[in-house]
Amino acid sequence: MTGVLDAGGLIAQARAETGLSDFGDDTLAERFGVLIGKFREAGMDAAGEQIAAEVALGLLKQRLEVFEDRNRYPIADEVIEAPIFATGEPRSGTTLLHMLLSLDPGARSLRFWEVMYPSPPPGLAGPDDPRPARADDDWRAILKRIPKWLSNHPYNDMLGQGLPECERVWGFDFRVMGSTVWWQVPTRMIMEGLPADPRAQYRIHKIMLQQLQYARPRKRWALKGFHSGRLGAMFEAYPDARLIWTHRDPVQVIASRIKMAGELDEGLTGSVDWQETAKYYLALSRAGIKAALASPFLDDPRVHHVRYRDFVPDPAGSIRAFYAKYGFEFTEEYDTAIRDYLAANKPDRHGKFTYSLDLIGEPVDKLHEEFAQYRERFGIEIEQKG
Repeated sequence: MTGVLDAGGLIAQARAETGLSDFGDDTLAERFGVLIGKFREAGMDAAGEQIAAEVALGLLKQRLEVFEDRNRYPIADEVIEAPIFATGEPRSGTTLLHMLLSLDPGARSLRFWEVMYPSPPPGLAGPDDPRPARADDDWRAILKRIPKWLSNHPYNDMLGQGLPECERVWGFDFRVMGSTVWWQVPTRMIMEGLPADPRAQYRIHKIMLQQLQYARPRKRWALKGFHSGRLGAMFEAYPDARLIWTHRDPVQVIASRIKMAGELDEGLTGSVDWQETAKYYLALSRAGIKAALASPFLDDPRVHHVRYRDFVPDPAGSIRAFYAKYGFEFTEEYDTAIRDYLAANKPDRHGKFTYSLDLIGEPVDKLHEEFAQYRERFGIEIEQKG
């Protein structure tokens, strides 16, 4: 018995309810089936499975609507020119960097309300568009369910105007299952096991950027995601992109990541196995750091590296150096916007986020030895905290 979690039935329902049939990808049904299988394996009760089915159905309908928009309007003609991407390991300052990049008057960043409700193109909407307010309500519900998400990620206080990672764009492509896509579903985050395809992911990424840029003034995109492991595909899709890559002591990154992920899983499912969480995210971080060191793009002229210890005390200076390297104009207006934001938005404004290196569950000195090559490659000192 498949019950409500029936991949074929949900696809048919999405087509029937929208009157549309084109998902823009003949492989989607197979990929969607993998996701539904993971939902079935999660051991949810009937109510949880119903929520999962509703969320999955909503994403299918959104995808149909986006591809119908491309049939109705010349969205595919939109040129995505010289986007900026921020990347780095989780908890290495990338979200603050992204936030500050988004403040440039000449930049445009993704907003949660846009990727949660991308159709019709926001550029065609009037001032009474209900989607921003709807996304605000969604985020209030998210934060009611996961209140600690404000202390470990205070930027969520922007609600629907918040800045999603690029991974959120892949939500309706069923290749990434991030918490901001599946927050209603009572299951822990699934970070692997879905059929990834970097080239296909950047194709849908560009489709979303075109959707959100259409009928709006042209601005340079300022984006953030965990792109370092798929830079070949990223630069293939955006040859003129520029990447700013942050680097931090991996031991601090791992401990902070474990604490944040555990708090999210606790909010999503009501409980957390800290030992299992530590093991899982330590393995992911090890793989990420190994992939970073092996990347053939480390010295690519389009890539700019910045150390966390340099960025945090002087964010404006770090961004100014990045802009100067690639000929972007760093205006006085932008400098003031950065400084005003930092003065008004303290990182502990919703409570102080704390974590301990003990969470990792392995000897810290051994980890420092393990990651010595990474620290040496990027000039990273061991942080004396946690």
